[in-house]
Amino acid sequence: MNTFNFLIFLLVFTSCKDNKKENLNDDALSSNQEIAFVTDRDGNSEIYIMDINGENLRNITKNDSLDFSPSWTYDGQKLYFYSKREGNAEIYSVNSDGTDIKRLTMHPSPDVLPEISPDGNTILFMSERDSLSRNVYVMNKDGSNINPLTQNKSYEESPNWSPSGKEIIFTRQLRDSSDTSHNANGEIHIMNSDGSNVRRLTNKVGYDSGAKFSPDGKQIAFYGSNGNNQWDLFIIDNDGTSLYNLTNDTIECYSPDWSSDGKWLVYTAGSKGNYNIWKINIKTKQRIQLTNTDGRNESPVWKKKPAANN
Repeated sequence: MNTFNFLIFLLVFTSCKDNKKENLNDDALSSNQEIAFVTDRDGNSEIYIMDINGENLRNITKNDSLDFSPSWTYDGQKLYFYSKREGNAEIYSVNSDGTDIKRLTMHPSPDVLPEISPDGNTILFMSERDSLSRNVYVMNKDGSNINPLTQNKSYEESPNWSPSGKEIIFTRQLRDSSDTSHNANGEIHIMNSDGSNVRRLTNKVGYDSGAKFSPDGKQIAFYGSNGNNQWDLFIIDNDGTSLYNLTNDTIECYSPDWSSDGKWLVYTAGSKGNYNIWKINIKTKQRIQLTNTDGRNESPVWKKKPAANN
């Protein structure tokens, strides 16, 4: 073999070896990653878990009533959700294999949308128990020591922790006295984890909600109106700047959540009562459909990965 041919052989061999190693690393990452979501494929809303490629689906709630809004713990061993299985919307926990379901709240008013803190000790949720409106509350992971973080007459929803646990983002409905629309103007707000220093992050027409911090805490994804009566996914920096529309789709896109490496968003997309789970690459905008059933597949959440000091 002459020198030139040897160099070509060596280059090809090294390239194939590197690509194989990269693919193995991707496969190893995929094997440790999962997505929880809500689906009505069994006739009522249940919490399912699947691999990040849409395979290996399993029902972890298996109840005749309605189960919604899963939230992973950072160790991936447990999820929190809310359910109407005992008549009223209450917060529950369940192991990721579907065992050991526990009820955490017990109040006549609905308690919904749980979000576990990065340290695993505190749960954010929404409640109407103060009779003012739906506000942000916090409690210990066992359901004890419940306290309000906001107390006002403005409707609020979709709380989410920063990776450091020092800040919380949420939607607050802002309604002008002349506004008679159903949704009014929902804007993303941020506050300290003790409820202090509330400030507004978004200032755009329409209702914005479902905000989620990126794993490094530098960006926030949310869904909102694109100005044409359509939901799209948007991304902003954590100070409210650099807003851009990620999806620009012809169908509704909502409920985004970040992959643990911050490179993808998993989300819900569809129209006319038929919604499925998709993921989109933040950089390339490549889109991959993960579910394909009639009805509703929604509220996807990627299994978290701890991020320190963000």
